[in-house]
Amino acid sequence: MLSTPRIVAVVPCHNEETAVARVVTDLLAAVPGIEVHVYDNCSTDGTAEAARRAGAHVRREEEKGKGNVVRRAFADLDADVYVLIDGDDTYDVADVPALIETLLAGPYDHVVGVRRQVTGTAYRSGHESGNRFFNALVTFAFRRKVSDMFSGYRVFSRRFVKSFPGLSRGFEIETELTVHAVNARMPQTEVAVGFRDRAEGSESKLRTYHDGFRILGVFGQLLFHERPFLVTGAVSLTLFLLSLVLGLPVVAEFASTGLVPRFPTAFLAASLVILAGVFLLMGVLLSGQAKIRRETSRLFYLRQPAPPWSGGDGPDGAGPRDAEHRRQLP
Repeated sequence: MLSTPRIVAVVPCHNEETAVARVVTDLLAAVPGIEVHVYDNCSTDGTAEAARRAGAHVRREEEKGKGNVVRRAFADLDADVYVLIDGDDTYDVADVPALIETLLAGPYDHVVGVRRQVTGTAYRSGHESGNRFFNALVTFAFRRKVSDMFSGYRVFSRRFVKSFPGLSRGFEIETELTVHAVNARMPQTEVAVGFRDRAEGSESKLRTYHDGFRILGVFGQLLFHERPFLVTGAVSLTLFLLSLVLGLPVVAEFASTGLVPRFPTAFLAASLVILAGVFLLMGVLLSGQAKIRRETSRLFYLRQPAPPWSGGDGPDGAGPRDAEHRRQLP
């Protein structure tokens, strides 16, 4: 590299007094020169003091929710490389250098730490299956393979961060980050990272079903916003098929007898055909708007400089450490 990139770590925390100090000290030891910014999100314990004693810059975000923290941090901080990691000490901080090397060796705009359990109970009941479901959903909808959509361990370039709108408030932020990268077709990759149980005495803030439904709602909004023709086309096709089921018997009866004894059914079938056409036209119009929006977003993205390239020597331009870690992915 021609110059040393400025690297900052964003650590969202809500009542993580027992774990945050270790996360901060491990980050400072793993990446020399890194700035660690802990965002205290309405904690009622000693999270801020523990982080400050460990050497972090501590900021406070009064709007509760991880999405609010990420949006605030992306607006506040100016750097070449951004590391996002939870403050609960469940992610292996020793993998940070590999994530950063991978970003710079690409260069990529987004590197996701795909969780690899180092303890058998790291995933809470229901979380792993829910993660697989949403991974498959995003892969199908956006035609880009996603292995761990809910990972809170990521590294970003400046141009990703400064082109990311960040509208989510809570844990849906990971969904929004993933969809933004996939839909904008940013260069990105995945690296396997260690994932373990929470520190003893700390408690997970995730609510499996409540947060799952919220994430599903956000995904639906993003899907309609970014792929409107897929949504309206599916509705249009459903209405059209329903109209055929209702209308074909009426048409057959009219062809054989010249009468339409089931006029309400005929009227309903005709109405469904019209609605199918309306939804189809709506999808075409919304797709045009989405294309214009993506082009505008792309222009904002291009205003930022590319990540400083480290000149990797792997088979695809990535360094050997990057290639080694990606081979560990299932």
